[in-house]
Amino acid sequence: MSQTTVDTAAEGSARNGERERPPERQGTECPECTGSIRHDAEHGERTCTECGLVLDADAIDYGPEWLCLDDEEDRRRVGPPVSSIKHDRGLSTTIGWRDEDAYGNRVSERKRERLRRLRTWNERFSSKNAQERNLKQAFGEIERMASALGLPEPCRETAGVLYRRAVDEDLLPGRSIEAMATACLYAAARQHGTPRTLVAFESVSRVEKVPVQRAYRYLSSELGLRIEPADPIHYLPQYASALEVSDDAERLAREILEAAKARDLHSGRSPAGLAAAAIYGAARLTNERVTQATVGEETGVSSVTVRNRYRELLDAYEEGRDRR
Repeated sequence: MSQTTVDTAAEGSARNGERERPPERQGTECPECTGSIRHDAEHGERTCTECGLVLDADAIDYGPEWLCLDDEEDRRRVGPPVSSIKHDRGLSTTIGWRDEDAYGNRVSERKRERLRRLRTWNERFSSKNAQERNLKQAFGEIERMASALGLPEPCRETAGVLYRRAVDEDLLPGRSIEAMATACLYAAARQHGTPRTLVAFESVSRVEKVPVQRAYRYLSSELGLRIEPADPIHYLPQYASALEVSDDAERLAREILEAAKARDLHSGRSPAGLAAAAIYGAARLTNERVTQATVGEETGVSSVTVRNRYRELLDAYEEGRDRR
């Protein structure tokens, strides 16, 4: 090789070296003035600190959307949270029922047929055995009843956990799925301090009151559930909302029940009946027009129970005020 060829190759290599900077230097120096680059995470921009040149704008933030304040907390972005009220814990894929594309336009007949077949096969594969089909049916009933009764999401999750425990301990054979699902939701509502009467559960369940009672006793005994007796005060918010009484009446009903509990009048009596009677008695004291028949219809408590209990509650309330 001649000297000219060697010099030409050296010059070419030098020019290539100047043009091809190392990756780390390309990202830290401005291409205009070789100033340092500053990354603005708040605005998603990369700018030069010397000349102000904006190299990148509207950068995508690939970090998590939550703020972790605990170093020991391990949170990963893996989709929606796991749910106990789903038979597959919410890890499977759900195909929507709408035959539309992302822009809201209806798809062709050929694509609609393909979507129907995909939904059919997805439905078959999402519940592969009898146990998963059992869970799917029971959780559907729990969601339906909880929605009708206005129970919160944590209560539904607890009901799902209780039903899974019943399935794992083989408590389902020989018993109705609907009755056990209703009993689990009834127990969960009492555990979360949002109780509903069995009459209310009977109105939304597919089974009658007696099978639900039996299923609840069996479930509570076998799973060792320690559920305290329902406090009549827990029924006040739902009854006050149903009867549309004022806040003063609800507050007075709470005071009436507190006075009754101080004298142990709640022992051996239905908490729902005491709450309905307290609401009626408070409405009378605040001059609100609420009849015993209306209270019975909205709360599921008989008019006779309301009439008998409210007198006892008002007597206890008056005695408590006299002692003060």
